[in-house]
Amino acid sequence: MVVMGTLYLVRHGQASFGTDDYDELSELGHRQARRLGTYWRQRFGDALSFDAVLTGTLRRQLQTWQGIAEGAGLPNVPQVSWPGLNEYDGDAVIAAVCQEPLPPPDTAEGYKAHFRALRRGLEAWMAGDVAPAGMPTHAQFARDVVAALDHVRQRYRGNVLLVSSGGPITTAVGHVLQTPPAVTIALNLRYRNTAVTEMAFNSRRHSLVAYNALPHLAGAGFEGWVTYA
Repeated sequence: MVVMGTLYLVRHGQASFGTDDYDELSELGHRQARRLGTYWRQRFGDALSFDAVLTGTLRRQLQTWQGIAEGAGLPNVPQVSWPGLNEYDGDAVIAAVCQEPLPPPDTAEGYKAHFRALRRGLEAWMAGDVAPAGMPTHAQFARDVVAALDHVRQRYRGNVLLVSSGGPITTAVGHVLQTPPAVTIALNLRYRNTAVTEMAFNSRRHSLVAYNALPHLAGAGFEGWVTYA
């Protein structure tokens, strides 16, 4: 009998998009993280446990894990710091394909222009046509994400939590499903804050079970809690 574990991949809560320091959860982002932990505790009760949590080193990722742990009452989960789960630099990706600065993303048109440029930049980066400043190649970025998946397969057999960002999570999904770059980008740009992706795994492979789910934000009282940035 093959023993199957479960890997939960969670994107960070809402960050401070459009401010001088994006790498900080907003007030809503903190509430989203705590709410996910509370939901899991209510759903699983005393059976809730993780063999380990893997996070990148970004503040918004670490703050999200802290909020989940607080909401769930999980103070002693072994934490593995994995820099390969850090997000790509969106500003560097955009700058690689835009000669002129974009308008601030504080209007509807500015927001649309930002994400149109981001899509073009991601396409060029994934194709190897540009080298955004301070970033690895996309091939190396993907290898770092896959290394985290391999670590989970090789080391664990129970529940594992991975708290990261939209880029690494959708790269992991793209690897498991072997999606073409355009599909991976589309998955990335629609991934929601604190959304949960679930994979079953054994020592040989991961299999996708659920994607981009927000069961903790369903129902009355959570209107306006679904965010993308």
